[in-house]
Amino acid sequence: MLLYVVAYDIPCQKRRTKAANVLSAYGQRVQYSVFECVLSLQQFRELRVRLQQVVKLPEDSVRMYPLSGHTLGQVEIWGGVPLTKRQGSIVV
Repeated sequence: MLLYVVAYDIPCQKRRTKAANVLSAYGQRVQYSVFECVLSLQQFRELRVRLQQVVKLPEDSVRMYPLSGHTLGQVEIWGGVPLTKRQGSIVV
C-alpha cells in the first residue's frame, strides 16, 4: 500500500465532477482538486483506468504522486485535514 497524492486541473465542470466522484471512491479530498489515496497496486491500476475514462487530453491535467515512507515523514501540512494514514505506518 502506498499513499498517492492525486491533483487535477479539469476546466469542464461535468468532467471535473466525474473525476472527483471517481477519486472519492478511492481516497479523501484534502483540497478542492487534490485527493490523498492509500492504495494497493491493483487499486492504483483500477483508479488509473477509471480516470482515463473521464479525462479528456490535452484539455485536462491529472498528476499522481506516490509517497514513500521516506518522503511521507517530510510532508508539511498547514491547516486543513490531517494527512491520510497508510496502513501500518505512523505519521508524527
